Amino acid sequence: MPMNLAEMLCYADIEQLTRIADTYRCECSSHSKNDLIQSILTTVQRREVLESRVGDMSVEDIRFLNTLLFEQRASYSLEELTARARSTEPATPAVENPPPPPKSRSKSKKAALPPPDPDSAARSAIARFKRFGWLFNGFSHQTRFLYHVPEDVKSRLKEALARQFREKLETRGEPPVYRDERGLAAADTVQLLRFVRDNDTPLTTDSVLYKRQLQQVLELMSVSEAIPGRSGWRFGYGRRFRDYPDRFSLLYDYACYKGWLQEHSDRMELTLDGAAYASGQQAVEPSDLYRFWLRLYKNPIPNLYTLVQWIAVLAVEWTTIDSIERILSPFIKEYYYDSASDVLRKRVLGNLVHLGLIRVGETAEGEAVVRMTPQGRQLAAGIEVTAEDRLPWLAIE
Repeated sequence: MPMNLAEMLCYADIEQLTRIADTYRCECSSHSKNDLIQSILTTVQRREVLESRVGDMSVEDIRFLNTLLFEQRASYSLEELTARARSTEPATPAVENPPPPPKSRSKSKKAALPPPDPDSAARSAIARFKRFGWLFNGFSHQTRFLYHVPEDVKSRLKEALARQFREKLETRGEPPVYRDERGLAAADTVQLLRFVRDNDTPLTTDSVLYKRQLQQVLELMSVSEAIPGRSGWRFGYGRRFRDYPDRFSLLYDYACYKGWLQEHSDRMELTLDGAAYASGQQAVEPSDLYRFWLRLYKNPIPNLYTLVQWIAVLAVEWTTIDSIERILSPFIKEYYYDSASDVLRKRVLGNLVHLGLIRVGETAEGEAVVRMTPQGRQLAAGIEVTAEDRLPWLAIE
């Protein structure tokens, strides 16, 4: 059960309380548990203390913190925390044709230094968060090997980070033109089902629609897309991402995952469930499609859910994409040939537009701006996908 800081401090031993009090320079008796708890609570609950602590954090620690702020789960194992902390470390770029090592003038060769422990930085981050009073061990026999984040501390940390991010945010008035695709993805999913119901849809030996049929169904879509060429790389964002345009491949994968479309050896067919949606007896839920996208894109973008949550916080008003990118780019990693900017602009913001969570527009000066839709705020607030909730069978191809 989630607990607040005061409750967790009551269960903590005096050794951990002393470490937390020393971290915040609390003036109290280290021999009185009650004095330690009261002093820690008084200090930590001061807004300037928490904001100072957040402002002094490294980018790696903020990345680690971000993996904990938006999930509703109550506990984490040490292995889970270590993996999350390790995933926030910057990747070491590969160097082509590295120069040879310099020749030593000494005849005696020094012993090579042992390689650094890959988990040492992760363990240090976990220890720091414990000293800050942001992570606590469980207190019962069943939870003593698990770690917990106090709920009220989590809320205050979110607020502190949000204030820090908003200082760098650039907002604008309503643009003269903008695009709002609310409801279009669900409607186009139905169009795809109806196309398969009403037309002969043979498949190639690779179980892909022929170009003629693909072009016909693309012309029915509300958002125009071109058939991808064969020269560039296309993988990682879905089972059929390699063969179909970005948005269409998402809708196609979703329809197959739901069991509405079935690929046979030589043709595509509509299932009985799919026929119910094609006829309008059942409605495609935008929230379900949004959840599917989060799960599908979780492998290439592990912190996708966190990015969506921060966009929901930052894009309350019309906000420039450039300023959102400056704020969030430290938390985005490249994905093969997709730069960090491509990941944010194409894979995250682009799909949020298609799913109806944000509008995208252009100011009179030519700046690209976005703003959350009312539906987008509801979806972002009400749906969560954890780090372990993935669709590997769709995401890795």
